[in-house]
Amino acid sequence: MIEITDPRIDKYIMGLAPESDSLLLEMEKKAKASGFPIVDPLVGRLLYLLTRLKQPALIVEMGSGFGYSAYWFAKALSIRGKIVLIDKEEAHISHARKVFSDSDLFDRAEFRVGDALQVAREYQGIDLLFIDIDKHQYLDAVMAITPMLAKNALVIADNSLWHGNVAEGITDRDTVGIDKFNRHMFSSNDFFTSIIPLRDGVLLAYKLTES
Repeated sequence: MIEITDPRIDKYIMGLAPESDSLLLEMEKKAKASGFPIVDPLVGRLLYLLTRLKQPALIVEMGSGFGYSAYWFAKALSIRGKIVLIDKEEAHISHARKVFSDSDLFDRAEFRVGDALQVAREYQGIDLLFIDIDKHQYLDAVMAITPMLAKNALVIADNSLWHGNVAEGITDRDTVGIDKFNRHMFSSNDFFTSIIPLRDGVLLAYKLTES
């Protein structure tokens, strides 16, 4: 395993803007107690910033967990924007629904339980696609959903460096899946792609072509 960024740098940046949103803090506490993986606050701030810049009408999130990343997205949406949370676990979506109901963001969210690859296909004109499902499914996900993306859509994928394993030649199913996804996104004529080495790697891709 490779440290993507020096923990001292992470600590410094985190110290610049301590989180004060009680719902985010509650979810961070829950994730730590249960060992459930979430994007950390530094990635959350990036998602918020990208959403403010993009001003998407429709965000589809594949792999929402209990709503941490979706909450960051929703905070940045305009009142006309919507985020669709998709997770295969009913308990996760139920918790996300509760979190959103405790905020003023509930009307900006749609909650779906099921296979993200199937559910996401139901939406057309996706302005921002966030991928955080099982890592070996990333390539299948983007291949399936690319036709549903709007012109100039943004694709964001978490864990694109996968603990540094992609740089180490490790050949387990998830590492191979992430590597194939990364290579596809960088070689595809449909996207202009980069990876930010933040936390576990955040892939950003801008859709160049119309569906």
